[in-house]
Amino acid sequence: MLLSDIADVALIAFVTTIVIGGCASVLLLALRRASLFAQLCVVVLAVTLSAVASMITVANAMYLSAHDLTVAVAVASIAGVVSLALAALLGWMIVRNSRALSAATRKLGAGERVDEVGRHYSAELAALGAELVSASARLADAHAQTAQLEASRRELVAWISHDLRTPLAGLRAMSESLEDGLADDTQRYYRQMRSQVDQLSRMVDDLFELSKIDSGTLQLTLDDVSLFDIVSDAVADVQSFAAGREIRVASAFRRDVVVRADARELSRAITNLLVNALQHSPHASPITVSADVFDGHASLSVIDGGSGIPDADLARVFEPGWRGASARTPAVGLSAGTAATPGSALTEPHSSGAGLGLAIVRGIAEAHNGSVSVRNVPGGCRFDLSLPTAA
Repeated sequence: MLLSDIADVALIAFVTTIVIGGCASVLLLALRRASLFAQLCVVVLAVTLSAVASMITVANAMYLSAHDLTVAVAVASIAGVVSLALAALLGWMIVRNSRALSAATRKLGAGERVDEVGRHYSAELAALGAELVSASARLADAHAQTAQLEASRRELVAWISHDLRTPLAGLRAMSESLEDGLADDTQRYYRQMRSQVDQLSRMVDDLFELSKIDSGTLQLTLDDVSLFDIVSDAVADVQSFAAGREIRVASAFRRDVVVRADARELSRAITNLLVNALQHSPHASPITVSADVFDGHASLSVIDGGSGIPDADLARVFEPGWRGASARTPAVGLSAGTAATPGSALTEPHSSGAGLGLAIVRGIAEAHNGSVSVRNVPGGCRFDLSLPTAA
């Protein structure tokens, strides 16, 4: 076959393909809202017609005999029809799987969980199906987390409302007693009213701190600080409110541990842990503070001598506003004629009694790229605060 003949064949095939391809493009534009199966049929039909038309045109140009031309046309036509039938079958299989993916997508949009999307006949559809299943699992987890957060928010509002009523009721009762002249010791009433106002102020401060943590607006001034110095100051700060409970720093405390942290916020977190231990430890029981370094993280432990935490409640102790059933009513607010006792929530300057202290500890720890955990130990409960050490 001469080179010129090959060029003629190529030219004929090119022109035929351009014409049929242009017509198919116009048809696809008209069917752009049609089903995928219809569009696949147009594509396959265009390709098949292009091949068959090129063969027939070239055969006719070769000046074959009438018999040979008829045979060539018949072979090309039959091959084209069979190819179209095969393409339609394969296209239907692909479209069927795409419809299964569409149904799974609709379920996903309706909020239902998608665990599987059927069989696949291509790597792309299999990857898409796996991604839909994964997205469904992530959405289900997100919905569960959102529902839990909403439930926690409602509980927090209800509990804070309950906790606010107690000191407000005490303030009202004492102010009415003073107004009616029924108070024998007015100075004592004034001291109690001031204590309850301080309690309300601490609750508002805790709520403001927690709102900054939740909104991501907590600003940290990071510096290299000695963990031992921060702990020593916090222990000295709450020691006068220990009410006979000894707070001791373990002899094995690493005094050379330096962490990259905001000294003020870290001090608040440690103080909250100490106050929590004081509130749940029996009289004369010791509270131990220790520290060590593991894998580039400083671990501060506060161990109390309380009765521990029920296993079912361990996962909730860091939720805002949550308190165990035994601690549901805080020791805040005194009615007229009731004296404040040392070590009560009235005289502890770092506890609002609203169940926000441990939530603030977790928020401060996470803001420092650290963590806090709790577990029961023989004879008490142990809180571990983990923070990255300074470089």
